[in-house]
Amino acid sequence: MHVLVIGAAGMVGRKLVERIASDPGVLGFEIDRLTLADAVAPEVPEALLETAAAVIVDLADPKEAAKLIDVRPDVIFHLAAVVSGEAETDFEKGYAVNLDGSRALFEAIRHQGMQEPYHPRVVFASSVAVFGEPFPEKIGDTFFNTPLTSYGTQKAITELLLADYSRKGIFDGLGLRLPTICVRPGKPNKAASGFFSNILREPLSGIEAVLPVDESVRHWFASPRSAVGFLVHAARLDTSKVGPRRNLTMPGLSATVGEEIEALRRAGGEKAVKLIRREPDAAIRKIVSGWATDFDAQRAADLGFRAETDFDEIIRIHIEDELGGTLA
Repeated sequence: MHVLVIGAAGMVGRKLVERIASDPGVLGFEIDRLTLADAVAPEVPEALLETAAAVIVDLADPKEAAKLIDVRPDVIFHLAAVVSGEAETDFEKGYAVNLDGSRALFEAIRHQGMQEPYHPRVVFASSVAVFGEPFPEKIGDTFFNTPLTSYGTQKAITELLLADYSRKGIFDGLGLRLPTICVRPGKPNKAASGFFSNILREPLSGIEAVLPVDESVRHWFASPRSAVGFLVHAARLDTSKVGPRRNLTMPGLSATVGEEIEALRRAGGEKAVKLIRREPDAAIRKIVSGWATDFDAQRAADLGFRAETDFDEIIRIHIEDELGGTLA
């Protein structure tokens, strides 16, 4: 089977590739070819050197999507995106990649199927940003999409396209509305939600971090390990159990910034907490105020998707996976 990972140089993409490298049978089938695509060259793990190839693509160019699909991959992980903060400030880039690039990918698959039968599994990384206020106490599986950001709008439109192309039998698609992934490893990015990870990741490594919002801000979280688990499960899932509503809100953990900080205190002590510097940012606060805070992700849970249940577990996973199991 041929697996294509678009966005393989991003954090979740890298984690997914690392999981495949450590457990070649994790998707439930033998992978004889793996294509890793991104705007910058993805790294190929040593264990995958014989089966994997890295390619540089600009998904905003429709010809690039066609090239990726010309080789007819069997499973496609579509993880490429301009993140929330950047999509809001760079309107054209956000739509070019997040919407136009996705449509070009879907169209490339359709045109392949017009030549001879072709029906790949497509797993699309969507976001809980497809929802906008006013919110109920918990957002259920039938709550309507009214995004209040360009990023959320781009994801919501792509969800509709994915469902329609799946309905038409062009591909077998699943859209996964990911929670904010925390604790993200590496350096801060341009995502408006980046501070949720920054205020844990940096202090756990002895570095100062900036908190731009109030501690009362509540959000929906899952770890990078869970994010990879969602993708793997979606690749293996019997989609006859999903029905026509192909986009699923993933399980997660609802917590406030204050609860994050208390979990940090339990893990790293008062010394770590003192490294958080309060610096209010009106632009970030405005974006975050329109985000959902809690979900009832029953459909996904019934289909076997799983995530963490407390922030202590999320921090423990970060320490295990990124800090060698211990704090300095």
